Amino acid sequence: MKLSATLRSRSDQALAFLRARILDGDLKPGALLAESAVAVDLGVSRVPIREALFALERDGLVEFSETGRAYVKDLSPHDFEELYVLRLTLEPVAARLAAAALREDPSALEKNIEATRRASSLIKVTHLDLDFHEIILEASGNARLLKLWRSSGHELELWLGRLHRSKQIQTHGTREETVSTHCDLLECFRTQPPPVCERKMREHILGWREWLPAGMPVAAHDGTKSTTNRR
Repeated sequence: MKLSATLRSRSDQALAFLRARILDGDLKPGALLAESAVAVDLGVSRVPIREALFALERDGLVEFSETGRAYVKDLSPHDFEELYVLRLTLEPVAARLAAAALREDPSALEKNIEATRRASSLIKVTHLDLDFHEIILEASGNARLLKLWRSSGHELELWLGRLHRSKQIQTHGTREETVSTHCDLLECFRTQPPPVCERKMREHILGWREWLPAGMPVAAHDGTKSTTNRR
C-alpha cells in the first residue's frame, strides 16, 4: 500500500516515538502494542501506526503473534549470541583496517568520549557507545563491513541499552566504565600497530559477554566451556 505524504509523515512520527520508547526501556519486552491504543495516544488513525509497527518488525524490535498482534520483542540468549558473533566477526577486522586512519586523526573518537563523559542519561550513553564503534567501522574504509554492522543496529541498541541498565543497577558506573574502556581503545589506536588494535578490539567485544544479566546462559565461542554469568 502506497501512503500519501501526510500519512508517511505521521507514520514516521509514530515510528520515531515507538522506537524511542522501546529503546529507552519505557516499553518493556513482551509489551502489547495495540494499534488502537497507540493511535489514540498519538492522535492519529491506525494506518500510520500499522506501518510503523511493520517498520519496527523489520528493525527487529517488534514481533507479531499468529493472531496479528504486535509485541515488543524480547531478545533471547540466542539473539544475543547471534549479535555477539556478528560483532566478534566484524569489529576486530574493522579495527585493524581503521588503525592507520585513526592513528592519524583520532579526533572523532576523542569527541565521542568527551560527549560520553557529559552524558546525562543511560540512553545517551548507549547511543554514544554505538556511535563510537560506528566511527571505527567507518574509518575502516570497508563499506560492506559497515553495511553488515548497521543492518543489526537497532537490535544492538536494544541489547546494549538493556545491558547498560543492568550494569547500572549492579555498579552505578555504566558511564564511567564505558568511558574507561573506550579510552583504552583510543590509546591503542594512537600508539599501536594494526594487529594490536585488532586484538584489543577482540578483547573488548569478548568482554561484552560479562555484562549479561546474572542467570542468562550463552554458548561460548572462545574455546571455553559454556557458563552462566554470576556477576
